[in-house]
Formats: sequence, C-alpha cells, structure tokens
Amino acid sequence: MTHLSGKAQSAPAMKAFNSREGLILLLLKMRTFIALILIVGFFAITVPDFLAVGSMVIMIKHIAINAFLALGITFVIITAGIDLSIGATLGLCGMIAGWLITKGIVLPAFGIAIFPSVWVVVPLVLLIGGLIGAANGWIITRYNVAPFICTLGTMYILRGAAMLTSGGETFPGLQGNPQLGNTGFDKIGSGYFLGLPWAIWMMIVLALVIAYVARRLPFGRQVYAIGDNERAAELSGVRVKRVKIFVYAISGLCAAIAGIVVSSQLVAAHPANGTAFEMNAIAAVVLGGTSLAGGRGTILGTLIGAFVIGFLADGLIMMGVSEFWQMVIKGIVIIIAVIIDQMQSRMQQKAAVVAQKALLVEAEATRTA
Repeated sequence: MTHLSGKAQSAPAMKAFNSREGLILLLLKMRTFIALILIVGFFAITVPDFLAVGSMVIMIKHIAINAFLALGITFVIITAGIDLSIGATLGLCGMIAGWLITKGIVLPAFGIAIFPSVWVVVPLVLLIGGLIGAANGWIITRYNVAPFICTLGTMYILRGAAMLTSGGETFPGLQGNPQLGNTGFDKIGSGYFLGLPWAIWMMIVLALVIAYVARRLPFGRQVYAIGDNERAAELSGVRVKRVKIFVYAISGLCAAIAGIVVSSQLVAAHPANGTAFEMNAIAAVVLGGTSLAGGRGTILGTLIGAFVIGFLADGLIMMGVSEFWQMVIKGIVIIIAVIIDQMQSRMQQKAAVVAQKALLVEAEATRTA
C-alpha cells in the first residue's frame, strides 16, 4: 500500500507538470504568429501609413517572392534536407525567360529565330526549374551526396550559367513585341485581379495546393515519414529516393515561379536576380516551425514565417534603418528561431517521457488495485 500511495501522490505532480509544459509548448508552437503580431504592432506605431491598404498590398507583393521559395523548400527541410540553389535557380529561370522573349530560339540551319508566345515560355521555364530540382534530388539520392554540398555546387553552376546566357548583361524589354506575338509576360508581375496583384493570388493558390498535398495526399505523409525516420520509412515501403527527387523537383519548380514573377515585375532579367534569396526562404521556413532535423513543419507556419521576414524587412526600410543593420537584425532573428526550435524539440521529448511515465503510473495503480 505504501508503494501505491507514493505512485498516487506523484500523479497530481505529473498533471501540474504537464499543464505547465503544455502551456510553454503551445506558446513555442505559436511563436511565429506571436512574432507577426508584435512586428506589425510595432511598425504600425512607429511607421506612418504602415497599415494603409496601398502599403500592405506592396509589402505582400514583395512577400510573395519569398513565399514561393519558402513554400517550395519546406518539403525539402521536412525530409532533413536543404536546397541552397533556389536563388540561383530563380536567376537562371528568369534569364531563360528573358532569352526566349528577346532572342528567341535560333535555328542556324534555317537562318531563322522562333519567338514563342508567353503560353509556351512560362511552362517551358517551369519545366526547366523542376528538372533542375530533380537533378539535385537524383544526385543526392543516387550518389549519397550531402544535400548541403550538392546544392551549394549547383548554386555556383546555375549562377555561372545565368551569367553565360548574356555575358553578364541584362535582358531588357520583356514586355515582348506585338509583331512577334510574344507579348503579355509583363502582365504576370503587373496585372491585377479583383484589386490584388497576380503575384498575391499565385501565392495563395500555391500555398493551398502544397498544404493539400502535405495534409491529404500519401506523398505528404511519406515526406514527413522520411524526415522523422528515413530508415523506418524505407522499411515500411516508402520509395525514399523517388520521394526525395520529387521533393527537390517541387523546390526547383517553385524557384522557377519566383524567377518568372521577379523578371516580369522588373520587365527585365538580370543574372544576379535571386542572390541570397535562399537565406530569406530558409529563415521563413525555420521561423514557421519547420525543424531543420526533419519530420516536423507546416505550410501555414512557413507562410506566416514569410510574412514575418517580409514585414520586418520592409518595416526597417520604411523606418530608414541602414541596410547593414538590417542584415544584423535578420541574422539575430534566424539564430533565435533555431534556438527556439531546439527548445521546442527538447520540451516535446520531455513531455513524451512524462506522458509515458504517467501511463505507467496509471497502469500500476490499476493493477495493484
């Protein structure tokens, strides 16, 4: 009876522990949303017209670019991978679009150049982006190369290829030529629908599609399974290599979308477009609660993380903060996000251990009674 009494006395303590830990865990899980509210509140007070409709539309239009990249790389990070080549993919895909619109497809044998319409250019560029990502995934899985090293090498290759397409020059005048039938590319970045830019609608649609894939389709569950325990996922029948190739292909496809939108907004393509954009995308994903160790993350969290990074960057610019200080502040935010992520992981493990102990106590009490 004394043994049972000791167990019984420990039950309230465990419940109190669970309540306290549960509250802290809830706050950690909601950290991105809390950060978003605090940032918007701060800039609403310190920056005039920060919440004005016009200002918000412009800022969300900027955020959409980072959101495209972040949404694409979320699956990669959930599988415990990384893709450092998305910024370079953005730049190269924009250059390819610029080449097709301004130079066309030259056929030396016939002495002519074919200028494809926008309805051909866009799908072709998206296909190239997806193939670049798939190539990353194939190298990583086929030769067991670390994702960091593979995508770092790919980043340099793609950035060099973007320079080679024009000798480092810009492709201007991407509005096309009516006589060639290739106009309309600029409308992707400047067009509006129901009062909002196309880029914002594209961001919403892409987020909904990727969220549906993550939550409703077997592919999404396989991605999480690989990130949680790759060996166990493989033993359970998941075709790990194929899933990883698709994951990187999605990342490349989303980078191509961003490249098209950026070039369309600028009505010009420059090989340096997208430089360091991968850092903002990774920061948004980590801020959104996706674990760098894999197996945990949400699309909604990534989207909110992109808004946090976007509002922070634009708010600092509107306050007149130096670009150098902006880099320092972004770096601090990223480090804090990683630290909080590690805290959340440790607390979840501790909560799991406490829950297991509580179940053992309950089972022992039932058995003894």
